[in-house]
Amino acid sequence: MASSASLAVPADPLSGRGLSMVRRVLLGALVLFAIVFPFVFTNPATTSIAMFTLLYVGASSAWNTFSGFTGYMALGNAVFYGSGAYAFANLASHLHLNGGMGIFALVPVAGLIAGLVALPVGWLALRTRRHTFVVITIAIFFIFQLLAYNLHALTNGSSGMSLPIPPWDAQTYNTYFYLAALVVAVVAVAVAWVVRRSSFGLELLAIRDDEDRALGLGVRTTKVKLATFVLTGFLTGMCGAIYAYYLGSIYPPFAFEAIFDVTIALMAFFGGLGTISGPVIGALILEPVQQYITLRFTAGGFSLIAFGVLFLIVIRFMPEGIVPSLAGVLRRRLRARAEGGASPQSSDSPPPGTTVSAAGVAGGVRS
Repeated sequence: MASSASLAVPADPLSGRGLSMVRRVLLGALVLFAIVFPFVFTNPATTSIAMFTLLYVGASSAWNTFSGFTGYMALGNAVFYGSGAYAFANLASHLHLNGGMGIFALVPVAGLIAGLVALPVGWLALRTRRHTFVVITIAIFFIFQLLAYNLHALTNGSSGMSLPIPPWDAQTYNTYFYLAALVVAVVAVAVAWVVRRSSFGLELLAIRDDEDRALGLGVRTTKVKLATFVLTGFLTGMCGAIYAYYLGSIYPPFAFEAIFDVTIALMAFFGGLGTISGPVIGALILEPVQQYITLRFTAGGFSLIAFGVLFLIVIRFMPEGIVPSLAGVLRRRLRARAEGGASPQSSDSPPPGTTVSAAGVAGGVRS
């Protein structure tokens, strides 16, 4: 009597041990290169661009941890960036701190304050869904921008706030900020990696796929989204604190900048939304390009125009981003090579002279 055969799911050719080892080696080499970078390339202009690139690696990875994993496109993360910047400036001012390495200890404190700001913002914004959520986050951003101009007790209005001046010389000035930004970037990527591979991350992906079904399966969607939103605010706030200390002064249009939200979203889309390495690759490519365009074409906001055009091109021709697109190409090539290297007649094929039943099981020759 013939029995039905089960269909085997083809293994992912990118999940092999060899390729996993290659990824680990490449990751280790990248981290090592990032550590020695400011000591090898000592030009202040180069280290400045590298520092800003790492800040955007951290901010884009933080944005992707929420928006990429839940499907909620937030366009108000500049609220946390600016909140972290002003929190850092106020702490340094009220504690009468001098510039130096020790003041970097306030960076996680500023991140915590930005996370506290994200709590009521998320509670309000996450009461809506999808497109409405996008509009709400944009509206909240502009509210905070106006508050920064009017809350003189906290922001000093349009006059801005000054921060302690670091006692470092011009040649090594950027190195300290670079290393601080590198730590925040590594933390942001590590948090995204841990979240993605945890049960918490599975709940986020369930919300992205079908939130109503996830709710019906017992996922506490509101708490999960809010917790991730606050975590994003904490990481983004630390980036804003380093940015404020680097500039030495902070003003509302620089702390709460609309292009910041577009930039980190574009980086995540460009590299691969919802992936771990996508925002990193997007930031490593786009931020140096943006810095170069800004330096090369200083008038007319050409960099903003170029970013807008690039965003449209990415959405139109490469909606999945660089990482998923290249991974798909590599999978197809590896599978084609594996199939081409296999013998035309495998051991699972029925021998000549047999018939195959409808169930796919070889049977004897019928007389």
